[in-house]
Amino acid sequence: MYKIHDQYSDQNEAGMSVQKTPMFAFNKAVSAKNAMAVSVTIGAMLTYGTCVYAEEGTRVDNASASTVMLPAVKVDGERDENAAYSGSAGQVSESNHAGFLGNKDALDTPFSAISYTDKYIDDVQAMDVIDVISATDASVYTSKVVGENLESYSIRGFSANSNDVTVNGLSGMAPYYRSATQMYERVEVLKGPSAMLNGMAPNGSVGGAVNLVTKRAGEEPLTRLTTKYLSDSQLGASLDVSRRFGANKAFGVRVNGAYLDGETSIDDQDNQSGLGSIGLDWRGERVRLSADLYSTQEKVEGPTRGITVASGIEIPSVPDSASQLNPSWAFYDTHTEGAMARGELDVSDNVMLYAALGANKMAYKGLSASKAEVFNSAGDMETTLGYVADDNERVSMEVGLNSDFKTGNVDHQIATNITHYNEEYNLNALRYSETYTTNIYSPVWGDDPGFDFNTPLLLTTETNLTSFGLADTLSFDQDTYQLTLGARYQEVKTEQTGGMLSTGTKYDESATTPSIAFVAKLSDQVSLYANYIEGLSKGATAPTSADNSGEIFAPYETQQTEVGLKFDQGNFTHTLSVYEIEKPDSYTDTDTNLFGYYGEQRNRGVEWGFFGTPIDTLRLMGGITYLDAKITSSSNADNEGNRASGISKWQAKLGAEWDTPYVDNLTVTANATAMSKRYLGNDNEQSLPGNTVFGLGARYKANISDVPVTLRANIDNVTDKSYWSMAHYNDLALGEGRTLTISAAMDF
Repeated sequence: MYKIHDQYSDQNEAGMSVQKTPMFAFNKAVSAKNAMAVSVTIGAMLTYGTCVYAEEGTRVDNASASTVMLPAVKVDGERDENAAYSGSAGQVSESNHAGFLGNKDALDTPFSAISYTDKYIDDVQAMDVIDVISATDASVYTSKVVGENLESYSIRGFSANSNDVTVNGLSGMAPYYRSATQMYERVEVLKGPSAMLNGMAPNGSVGGAVNLVTKRAGEEPLTRLTTKYLSDSQLGASLDVSRRFGANKAFGVRVNGAYLDGETSIDDQDNQSGLGSIGLDWRGERVRLSADLYSTQEKVEGPTRGITVASGIEIPSVPDSASQLNPSWAFYDTHTEGAMARGELDVSDNVMLYAALGANKMAYKGLSASKAEVFNSAGDMETTLGYVADDNERVSMEVGLNSDFKTGNVDHQIATNITHYNEEYNLNALRYSETYTTNIYSPVWGDDPGFDFNTPLLLTTETNLTSFGLADTLSFDQDTYQLTLGARYQEVKTEQTGGMLSTGTKYDESATTPSIAFVAKLSDQVSLYANYIEGLSKGATAPTSADNSGEIFAPYETQQTEVGLKFDQGNFTHTLSVYEIEKPDSYTDTDTNLFGYYGEQRNRGVEWGFFGTPIDTLRLMGGITYLDAKITSSSNADNEGNRASGISKWQAKLGAEWDTPYVDNLTVTANATAMSKRYLGNDNEQSLPGNTVFGLGARYKANISDVPVTLRANIDNVTDKSYWSMAHYNDLALGEGRTLTISAAMDF
């Protein structure tokens, strides 16, 4: 509870001086809508004569004063869960998402988390989720490779699968391989395993969880047209329209559409993408309903698949960053359609019920390099091709309850939910026998050979995930100390039901993942937090190359222990955390040719992140991560104690914005990303050197013919540095070269 006392003077009916002391007492609790409910008690104490300053509910006896206690008036309100942090220029949310626990103030969140707003998404001119979460967060690594068919990134050193991104808390409801940003108003990142908070990630991500929050109509009408240009010749536009209707503007409609087409910064690579979405919501006194519909499509000609280097060959020198290292006539085409609905009911001021349901379907087809290997020191390369046509259908649902109550001097916030996820995945694929030879320094691919795309069904896999979660956050001493105890029971069912590679195997396993987290507010500006939380991942399936091909393994658990400190100066916030994550490793043993779980990887890290306004007109966002990623056990004893592949020991990022005093409404931006070397394999025999990449930008707000216009321009990799990065499917790919992005947003 927080008390604010103020005094002001008035006169009574007799003309005597009257001193009034309003007293405000704020009680905080998690509301039914995962916002922060605010209960305000206003009391007044009238003092005739001498000024008196008193605590709520106390009686004051004064020889020269006569005191009358007036009855309290209670005012119930609700804090905006979308409120932006004061020092972030609207780019970072004041609260953080913590799964089914709801949204919490930063100092009340017992995890390392951050929530980016739609203003930040617009300001960095993000094309997908990677552009949002990796720009300034040093705990997030992305390859910066142009033209891959999916979002590829890692959090705290562990690969994160784009299909594990949740939308409004629902698993599997994001577009399958890539999420365009135009339909989202927040992108929320919670670092570390999160099985207790969100349920098991369908594809096994353990380093962190990403949640996307769809846009809703605001109080004021919006019609915004944004035009965009990207290097080398991509042109596009997006439209964002929202309106509210009816009594008290209860019904809202938000429509977004976007289209982009043209050549990328890679030679002979063309990107075409589109998005359409509708967000509906209705808000009553105790009931809230919402629904979302969307359709996305992305087609790339000449996609990036990456290359490998033959055994005994040194990593070749880096070719020009625009080089096309995979066939220019290859392609991929992805289409996802989805629908979601959610309802919330305030049973009372302290109890809320909610339910959500979503479904989507995806279709993908692509011709790409199944193998592209450099076989000599001159950079000559052999490439073979494969065609994939896969599709899936996913259904996700959630039913839950949030409540708060008091027992003695202890406040309780109860969260409980049941989740269910179903996915049916069909894989059609074939490989071609033709081999193409070229050189990475002067690649020539010739004409499209016109392959037959009549592919057989190889495998059908059905997955069912059902879980029950329960957590209680106990608060002591007016929220100074908060203890969260929780656990989730998870059932995992997987079955192979058809196709040439199907073994007909299935498993039905279950596990319980507990969690404990603690927050101690050392002051109004500083909080100490600690947590132990587990992740749960679906067991791997042995590949076709292994002697136990098709064998499905049981789910495995991942553990994280973390201690952190948060310091909020009002306009500038720091988070310092120390953590350890342990995860079992699966691979095919080279001696027995049997696939299984033979090893363990342990990541120990220290993170410092910050954002806000340290001095007037200057905003900073960034951080530094030290990560000791080690192979603690392996079937190959020579690898034990080695550094895990693909992970830099150091990574640092900085984004800066300066509101110039010389030109009104002009903001100049700059950013830098630096990382140390990474090993290509767990044997630590070959490595990629560290690199540093810089970017520059600016944005300017103006009124042109009474139309508000925001102009933005960013140059990534401003020095056009050529460097090897790590591809998602193979070892090496070229990091993004110099790229110019320009946009103009107009509000009508």
